[in-house]
Amino acid sequence: MDSEVRAYFRFTGKGRLEKSINSLLGLLEGIAIDGRVTHGEVSMVRMWLAEHQDVANRHPFSELVPALAAAVQDGVLDPEEREDLAWLCQRLKSADFYDMVTADLQRLHALVGGIASDGTITTEEMRGLSDWLAEHDHLRTCWPYDEIDTLTTKVLGDGRIDEVEHRMLLDFFTEFLAVLDERTIVRPVAFDGPEQTIGALCAVAPEVSFPERTFCFTGASSKYKRAEFEDLVRELGGEPLPGVSAKLHYLVIGAEGNPCWAFACYGRKVEKAVALRRKGVRVVILHENDFHDAVLDVGRKP
Repeated sequence: MDSEVRAYFRFTGKGRLEKSINSLLGLLEGIAIDGRVTHGEVSMVRMWLAEHQDVANRHPFSELVPALAAAVQDGVLDPEEREDLAWLCQRLKSADFYDMVTADLQRLHALVGGIASDGTITTEEMRGLSDWLAEHDHLRTCWPYDEIDTLTTKVLGDGRIDEVEHRMLLDFFTEFLAVLDERTIVRPVAFDGPEQTIGALCAVAPEVSFPERTFCFTGASSKYKRAEFEDLVRELGGEPLPGVSAKLHYLVIGAEGNPCWAFACYGRKVEKAVALRRKGVRVVILHENDFHDAVLDVGRKP
């Protein structure tokens, strides 16, 4: 089998083809989310092109590659060109293969990679990302939607991005430079260091239900002893679990009334929950305060 045929098979397996187009679509959204496109961001599109040159004469890349190459030839990607390319991506997608969640997660990976591609993340880009997340909240509980949503909310809280926040965002977002099928990396650098707070891990305004759901508690609580927490969960129709596994729905983090304790204080259970989320398990990392709110919502005093 010659190199051209091997390359064709590499990119035209049904899943790979879909992911390749979804990644380009997300990349186009990400690099223009602040209304401006820099030369560094255009270079990311050229990287995508370079990886697909071997199959440029095969359908559907025979339509997409020439259009993309012509658009970036002058080093500029204007709004009309970007919209035309996004329309073409949508037309070429096989809508019945990947469900909406899978497709949108692939777009999210590429979108944040596109935002970080020029090495600078602005408040305008973060506001645009926040709007995108709000429009795609069906991705809640999926990795990495909750993590990105939490970071976005935290950073936009004071309307500015300081030096520490910028480094944290850039470290995390550059792990998702998903312009290529096999280069979607999900290693959350932003959550690996002891300086990160637990507020950067917990889901923002999570939806919590109790019947037939499993809960595990870690850390120290200002309200409950462990046995009291377990009794309350059972009373509300849920099941307490002693540890973190793929069967877990919610990991509740107690913070002794302080939402900013260091991630390092929580240790193994949080680390395992994050690892499961990377693998696609929908474990929700829940701050204790949100757990209390959920208890109140079902008419039970916490």
